[in-house]
Amino acid sequence: MTLIKSISGIRGTIGGSQGDNLTPIDAVKFAAGYGAWLKQRHENCTVVIGRDARPSGPMLEQLVISTLQGLGINVINAGLSTTPTVEMLVPRFNAAGGIILTASHNPEQWNALKLLNEKGEFVSGQDGAAILELAEGSDLDFAEVHELGTVSTCEDGMQWHIDEVLALESVDVAAVKAAGFNVAIDAVHSSGSIAIPMLLDKMGVTYTNLYPEPHGRFPHNPEPLEKHLSEILDVVKNGNFDLGIVVDPDVDRLAFVDEKGSMFGEEYTLVLVADYLLSLQSGHVVSNMSSSKALRDLAESKGSSYTSSAVGEVNVVNEMKAQNAVLGGEGNGGIILPELHYGRDALVGIALALTHLAKSGKTMSELRAGYPQYYMAKQKIELTPELDVDGILAAIAGRYKNEEVSTIDGVKITWSDRWVHLRKSNTEPIVRIYTEAPSTDEATTLGEEFMDIIKELA
Repeated sequence: MTLIKSISGIRGTIGGSQGDNLTPIDAVKFAAGYGAWLKQRHENCTVVIGRDARPSGPMLEQLVISTLQGLGINVINAGLSTTPTVEMLVPRFNAAGGIILTASHNPEQWNALKLLNEKGEFVSGQDGAAILELAEGSDLDFAEVHELGTVSTCEDGMQWHIDEVLALESVDVAAVKAAGFNVAIDAVHSSGSIAIPMLLDKMGVTYTNLYPEPHGRFPHNPEPLEKHLSEILDVVKNGNFDLGIVVDPDVDRLAFVDEKGSMFGEEYTLVLVADYLLSLQSGHVVSNMSSSKALRDLAESKGSSYTSSAVGEVNVVNEMKAQNAVLGGEGNGGIILPELHYGRDALVGIALALTHLAKSGKTMSELRAGYPQYYMAKQKIELTPELDVDGILAAIAGRYKNEEVSTIDGVKITWSDRWVHLRKSNTEPIVRIYTEAPSTDEATTLGEEFMDIIKELA
């Protein structure tokens, strides 16, 4: 059992001992720290709360709402919802912040409190550290009886979110309806099991929902990777489907299955959407440093520009704002469309992908075949704790100074058709080695070459 406290929130497994797992006491402490932080920044505080469908969600929802009430903070409870929906509801209601109760792609025994600022964006590292400090303190000031916070509900959150998606000029509902698509859905018995059918109904798409009941008992590991998706791959392969749609429990990661029952590839979700949007307008696109080079190649082929950020959604968003990007995201299937909001959003990704598929006249496999073909490998090397890992990475950066080198998040070295990204673990004496090349063998070999270099320098 595990409890992990970090600047991005608190997450852990339900049950067990206080401080070692995500218990009611830990949830209350952390919610209180967040509420105290909000009260330092805002005179009148309202917080939007939403959760995915995992079984511990209703319990944590009650604990968090009552804690915020006790601090004199008003709560708008969106109930069963998606992460991007809550992110959008915060500015809709002019709230001071939001909390999403979800452990994202982690198994159902996990849950978490993910924290948003007044923009509906994840809190920064500096703010997260301040919240942790307040949560561990003993000088919290709770409200007197006549100053307790109120609780109201938001019944239309997901439907409102979908309406905002469909109102985008880049989403062509008429074209999608005319295409007559038939899709399969794997939303692991969570929020997407409700939200995706709502979206598809409005777009005139027929569907088979493999796991329709939002009870949160996941039928498989909920991370949308090929090794976990045998059922939807078989269903699409043996049925008459145009594609399969896969999301994680809180609906911020999106993966597709092509009409042949093969994975389109999480890394290529962002490429697919960029292909469509950059055909409408030139602009800047952003992904993190460990995402596929296919996005950069595609953007440059269309006369657009690209930059990468450090790993992490907050870092991607900061780079997008700095570059006034039209699109950004992460290689894990996260689509960020700033025209809608600065957060990963599978619902807008689905709407844009269906529009692109309808207007292109191609199949999913034909679209995928037209993109730069890259393959990734991920390795790691363990080092002894006393080694100077930062020094080793600096030496590697110096050795390859004549190549394209970035040191904003570890060391990334890029060549014309491949790259290697070396990142130090924050918790272990480990260097993670991510590589990408035109074939799996080449990517693996490149990683092994850098493992040897690290051992040489150690």
